Amino acid sequence: MPDRTACQRWTLRVVCVSTALLLVNVAAPNVALSDIQEDLGASFTDLQWVLSGYALSLATFLLTAGTLADRFGRRRVFLIGLVTFSVASVLCAAAPSPLTLILGRVAQGVGAAIVFPASLALLAQEYEGPARRRALGVWGAVIGLAFAIGPLVGGVLVEMSGWRAIFLFNLALGVPAVLLALRHVRESRDPAHKPLDLPGLSVLSVALFLVVFAVLRGNAVGWGSPTVLGCLAAGAALFVGFAAVERASRAPMLELSLFRNRTFTGASIVIALLAGGTFGSFVYLSLFLLQVQGRSPIEAGLVLAPLAAVSFFVSALAGRLNERVPLRGAIVGGLLVAAAGQLLLAGVDRDASWLALLPGLVVVGAGIGLVNPLGTFAHLGVLPPAQGGLASALNNTSRQLGLAIGIAALGALLEARVSGVARGPAYAESFTGALSDLFLVALVVNLVAAAAAALLVRQDDLWVGPAAAPAAA
Repeated sequence: MPDRTACQRWTLRVVCVSTALLLVNVAAPNVALSDIQEDLGASFTDLQWVLSGYALSLATFLLTAGTLADRFGRRRVFLIGLVTFSVASVLCAAAPSPLTLILGRVAQGVGAAIVFPASLALLAQEYEGPARRRALGVWGAVIGLAFAIGPLVGGVLVEMSGWRAIFLFNLALGVPAVLLALRHVRESRDPAHKPLDLPGLSVLSVALFLVVFAVLRGNAVGWGSPTVLGCLAAGAALFVGFAAVERASRAPMLELSLFRNRTFTGASIVIALLAGGTFGSFVYLSLFLLQVQGRSPIEAGLVLAPLAAVSFFVSALAGRLNERVPLRGAIVGGLLVAAAGQLLLAGVDRDASWLALLPGLVVVGAGIGLVNPLGTFAHLGVLPPAQGGLASALNNTSRQLGLAIGIAALGALLEARVSGVARGPAYAESFTGALSDLFLVALVVNLVAAAAAALLVRQDDLWVGPAAAPAAA
C-alpha cells in the first residue's frame, strides 16, 4: 500500500499544478485579444465570447461535476476533466476561425468545471484537521499567484510565439499532471452516495447558465435590455423551482438545510465577495497598466508580481499556523487588511510608478493570503470529507459567480465613466478616476464581507470526525 504521507504530498502537488493551469487561463488570454482579432478577423463580440465562453461553462457545470465526483470517484472525474481541458486547449491553439476558438474556450470551461471540485475534493479527502489547513494554505497561495501572474505569462508567450502559444502552454502542465495523477493520486468517493438527482441537476444548471449569461452580457447589450432582464427573471424562477425540486426529492443533490449552518453561509458570502470585489478590481488595474500607462504585457505582469508573491507567502504561513490562528478572527482581519490596501490604491495617479503602487499591492496581497485559504477551510469544514466533491463544488461556484458578477458590475461602473470619451488625455483621466472609484467600491465590499464573517463564522459549526468527537464534547 502506498505511503500515506507520500500520497498526500503528490496529491497536493497535482492539485496545485492543475489549479494554476485553470486560473492562468482566466487572465492570460486578455493580453492576446488584439493579436487574435488581427489574425482571425474577429469582431468585438467574438472577443467578448472568447473570454466569457470559458467563464460561462465553468460556472454552469461546477455543482454538477462535484456531485459526479463524489459518486464515480474524484480521481477518475479529475482525470476526465483534465484530459477534456487539454484536448480543448489544442482545439483553441489550432482554431482557424473565431467560432472554433469560442467553442474551444467553452470546452475548456467544461473541463475546468470538472477539474476544480474534483481536485479540491481530493485534498479534502487526504487531509484532515491542522494538516488540511496547511494544505489549503498552499493551495490558496497558488490561487493568488496564478491569478496575478496570468497576464505576465500570457504576455511573455504572446510576445515570444504568438497568441496560440497561450493554449499550447496548457499541455506543458496538463499532460504531466495527468501522468502524475495516474501514478500517485489515490481514488476516493462517497461510500454512501445518493442516486443522481437528474431533475435537480438539470434545473440548477439551466438556472446558473441564464444568470451568468445575463451578467456576462449586461455591459454589451445593456442591463435594462429584454435579453438581460428576461434571463435574470427566468434564472430566478428556476432557482425557486430548484428549491421546490430539492424539497420534494428523496435524494436531493443539495441539502438546503445546509444553508442554516451559519459558518457555511458566512464562508459562501466571504468567498464570493472577495472574488467579486478584490479579484474583480484587479482585472481593471491590469487594463489601466496596459491601456492608460501603455505598458507591455510583461511590464504589467511585473508590476502586479508583488501582489502574487505576498499572497503566496502569507497563504502558506496562514496554513502552517494552524490552530494558533483563530478562524473567524483571521478571516475578518484579512478582509480588513485587503480593504486597507484598496484604500491605498484608490489614490492611484495616471502616471503612477510601480513604486507608488507597491504599498497597496503588498497590503492587498497580504489580505488575500489570509482570507482565501481560511475561507475555503471554513467552507469545506462544514461537510464530512466523504462529501468533498459537493463541498468543493459549492466553494468554487461561490468564487466563480462572485468573480463573474464582480467583473461585470465593476465594468459597468467603469464603462459609465469612459463611455463616449475619445482615446487620449481625457480618456486616460476618466479611466484613472473611474479606477479609483472601483477600488473604493471594492473596499466597501470587503467591509461587508468582514461583517458577514464576524457575524456568521464559528469554529463550532465545523464537522468533527468520530475520533475527535469525544474530545470536542
